[in-house]
Amino acid sequence: MKVLLTGGAGTIGRFLGLRLVREGSEVVSLDTEETAWEGAKVLQADIRESAAVRSAVRGAEAVFHLAAEHRDDVRPERLYDEVNVEGTRNVLQAATEAGVRWFLFTSTVAVYPLDVPCPTEEHPLAPFNAYGRSKAAAEALVRQWAAEDPSRCAVIVRPCVVFGEGNRGNVYNLLRQIHEGRFLMVGSGRNRKSMAYVGNVAAFLHWCLALPPGLHVFNYADKPDLTTAELVALARRWLGRDKGWQARVRLPYALALALGWAADAVAAFTGRSLPVSRIRVRKFCAETTVNTDRLERSGFVRPYSLIEALERTIRHEFGDPTRIADRSNAG
Repeated sequence: MKVLLTGGAGTIGRFLGLRLVREGSEVVSLDTEETAWEGAKVLQADIRESAAVRSAVRGAEAVFHLAAEHRDDVRPERLYDEVNVEGTRNVLQAATEAGVRWFLFTSTVAVYPLDVPCPTEEHPLAPFNAYGRSKAAAEALVRQWAAEDPSRCAVIVRPCVVFGEGNRGNVYNLLRQIHEGRFLMVGSGRNRKSMAYVGNVAAFLHWCLALPPGLHVFNYADKPDLTTAELVALARRWLGRDKGWQARVRLPYALALALGWAADAVAAFTGRSLPVSRIRVRKFCAETTVNTDRLERSGFVRPYSLIEALERTIRHEFGDPTRIADRSNAG
């Protein structure tokens, strides 16, 4: 099967692309960045470039559309719409012209409101930021594409926060701060977080090629959900950072939020992106869980448990967790 993979240079794209190649697919990777894995035909281009997308999708039977602007601090903000909405429109149009039958789209749980515990796929969409709004708009385009031809298979996957080897997102930043002894807990830590291991997400996206025609929407998370305090305690123990004042002190949420507002003002004035922001504080302290009953009923089997995935990630990024903890205890 010939496959177009947009966003092939990203972490999910790398895991998925290597899996597709290993299973015998002919993969075309389209990304603005250089694709740093072997086995694919690489096209370095922007999904906003219609001609490039049409060239990339020619002859493909399936499209995995992962490319997106996804950071919290993208500026100018209109890039969310230009890339995530209009870029998706370009890819869908090219897929239509090429006669593509499978379209698999990675959306986000940011299409749901904050602090709604375990929303199902039928929960009304109420994005809390520009990124989520752009993804919800892109989902509408995918739904329209599926409705135009009943023989098409369209899959919308809404992953929660993704982590894993090579991913430099929020979970990595949390682990790195703990590893370097710079992490300070904000709030009570009782809020629960759904998380998704990149290797499992890639395996699920690949598995979705077996779905029948129609529209399929899935939340994706690797259960069980941990509280922020449980995740931090686990990471501290594995990284040998469960001693010292940082493990005992907590920054009140209200104070952290005020610091986030101040950081946003500084960022707006200087044009520089800062590591602290109001939305990042809100997201860290929010209950961000999703219901995965539909996923559990699908028949998909995750290659790794959540704990195994966290261990693999820590071992890859920081060394063997057991040895780190042993060195800390010995000292």
